[in-house]
Amino acid sequence: MDTRVLKYFLTVAQTNNITKAAEQLHITQPTLSRQIMDLEAELDIKLFNRENHRLQLTKAGILFQQRATTLLQLLDQTENDLHQQEEALTGEINLGSAVSSVSPYITKLIFEFQKLYPNVIFNLSDGDGDVLRRQLDEGLNDLVCLLEPVEAAKYNFLELPVREEWGVMMKKEAPLAKYSTITKEDLYKIPLILPHRSIVRDEVSDILKLDQTRLNIRATTSLPGNTVSLLRNSYYYSLTIKGVYDNFHDPDLVFVPLVPNKSTGNVLAWRKNTILSPAIKKFLQFVNEQIQES
Repeated sequence: MDTRVLKYFLTVAQTNNITKAAEQLHITQPTLSRQIMDLEAELDIKLFNRENHRLQLTKAGILFQQRATTLLQLLDQTENDLHQQEEALTGEINLGSAVSSVSPYITKLIFEFQKLYPNVIFNLSDGDGDVLRRQLDEGLNDLVCLLEPVEAAKYNFLELPVREEWGVMMKKEAPLAKYSTITKEDLYKIPLILPHRSIVRDEVSDILKLDQTRLNIRATTSLPGNTVSLLRNSYYYSLTIKGVYDNFHDPDLVFVPLVPNKSTGNVLAWRKNTILSPAIKKFLQFVNEQIQES
């Protein structure tokens, strides 16, 4: 399948209009229409619903859009990797990280690394652990910062000297804001926002011996920005890591740690059985050296 046709398809999917897509691609409308119909014929499946001069992706079309985007990104990355040279290190590194205490640590490492290798470009993204692992598995990210534990059989990783403290974030006017610590009995009495990932909730519950059926859960979130917005506009309480609180620096919010204390480590992970570009190898070597010195 010609990558040019994939780009044609993605442009049509973005505009939902053959005429607009043809103008962006600088080709004629009949040519583009024929290319899309040939693509559907080749795949033997309908990618668009055609109604009232507009095109809407079918379920199959949405899946193909996701995979086509991934394919083109991987092709671009492969081309960049092939042009890298050891004597003048260049290239791109796709790195994902959650919004946490590891964020300022890893970005400082990137800054120091680029002092030595200014031609290496970092493409940074964020997300929760599930999103980051999926992006790593699909090749959309080369490296990701993850909270421990990680699947040792699936990933290589470096343990980073950054730990996350668990606690509760809330408005500073909230009744529990004056507490020095928060217990599981306190958690049973308050409206909670919890992490979306069940594995994280279960891990914290094991430490505190929590009965999750007794919790007053009002929302679950995977994006810290949504959590902060909810807290600003309510008297809810968020079970979260201190790194989220530190990253937002919101003077109207406070963070109170849990008791017994719960903390989690961070790792920099990459896929096993994959060929790393010279730029990625050099960055991992640099990170490891910084860890040993700290």
